[in-house]
Amino acid sequence: MKAFVFPGQGAQYSGMGKDLYENNETAKELFEKANEILGFRITDIMFEGTAEELKQTKVTQPAVFLHSVINAICMGDDFNPDMVGGHSLGEFSALAAAGALKFEDALKLVHARALAMQKACEAAPSTMAAIIGLEDQVVENICAEVTAQGNGVVVPANYNCPGQLVISGNIEAVNAACEKLTEAGARRALVLPVGGAFHSPLMQPAKDELQAAIEKTEFQTPKCPVYQNVDAKAHTDAAEIKQNLIAQLTASVRWTQEVQNMIAAGATDFMECGPGRALQGMIGKIAKGNADVTIKGIE
Repeated sequence: MKAFVFPGQGAQYSGMGKDLYENNETAKELFEKANEILGFRITDIMFEGTAEELKQTKVTQPAVFLHSVINAICMGDDFNPDMVGGHSLGEFSALAAAGALKFEDALKLVHARALAMQKACEAAPSTMAAIIGLEDQVVENICAEVTAQGNGVVVPANYNCPGQLVISGNIEAVNAACEKLTEAGARRALVLPVGGAFHSPLMQPAKDELQAAIEKTEFQTPKCPVYQNVDAKAHTDAAEIKQNLIAQLTASVRWTQEVQNMIAAGATDFMECGPGRALQGMIGKIAKGNADVTIKGIE
């Protein structure tokens, strides 16, 4: 069975989507439609922009979404998933590619999400850190311990693959957790160059803002099951999908569990659709030792 998966923020690079734009008329029309919807030429930044320009949340999120979804659309009949999933922002790409959201509506939601998250980041000094080489339970316990001490919130944010968990929260709490996690035996506890605490309670203002936009948007039954980050389970009910998407901004991304559930449901061929190879690396570690699973990228 085929599982198409879609990357999140961080997969962007200068030049992304340029070949598609120049060599496929459908892609060109969709990119131009996106420029019109967003009110600025995001294609100029995607194709020629600096890493710094691409790193702005308001640019990064729609850019990664566009590259991923337009790629899927341009595959035509070769885009034939038995299931789809996406990492954080990538869930919006998965929903659009599977037909649960119209392209235009999904792009508007991604744009609203990016602006709301940017605003929340500016309101509360916060960050994230990658923890390498510890069991999830150890990371969870230390995050809870640091939060209970009252110097801010820190929570598990992204369960990326076995031995790699990203934590998120107030700067002081993340730094304190990193210190304790290093003492507990983490191979690395690396504070990431991000401007906010994604997938933590500090994103509540952004969640409230995005919820209003999601509730006004029409969702359809997808053409295949969509595995969602908040519970790592397959969903086809439009109302359930909508509620899970609202919950996503302040909830953990359960990517490890999501991929494990896809494999348990019969997925053997994983295809990362969009920029970068981050998900291929994660899935390789999640499926380690499973000779039936193959992983490739489609850019």
